[in-house]
Amino acid sequence: MSEERPPLPPFTRETALKKVQAAEDAWNTRDPRRVASAYTPDSVWRNRDTFVRGREEIVAFLTGKWEREQDYALRKNLWTYTGNRIAVRFQYEWHDQAGQWWRSYGNELWEFDEHGLMSRREASINDVAIPEGERRIRGPRPAEEHGAEFPLR
Repeated sequence: MSEERPPLPPFTRETALKKVQAAEDAWNTRDPRRVASAYTPDSVWRNRDTFVRGREEIVAFLTGKWEREQDYALRKNLWTYTGNRIAVRFQYEWHDQAGQWWRSYGNELWEFDEHGLMSRREASINDVAIPEGERRIRGPRPAEEHGAEFPLR
């Protein structure tokens, strides 16, 4: 029996928005195994300059990421969708071990299999140092803000 992760492709605007919010919610748990379970067992990633294949490598990658990127909090917004693909824009904030806060901006391209599992993820990300007083993202998005665009600045 195959794993299924609804909503399934082909996506509509409504189902793409649900998929994006589900991904944001999962990543905000900072639980590498939970996040990895949304990907196919042989999923392929490009994250900045790192290439990852399969759930175990995803778990290892995310474990290291969230050790470095402390107090990570994320917002994703749907950019576009078609068939079995979704593109998102995102921002997240975190601080390093020295206490410097960062806002990371990026774009992701996602491709899903017929069961709604992500088979491919490509992420381009840039980091901007920010003073703590400029933080805008504090924890998971409240339910009343689901689907709302998050401003660029």
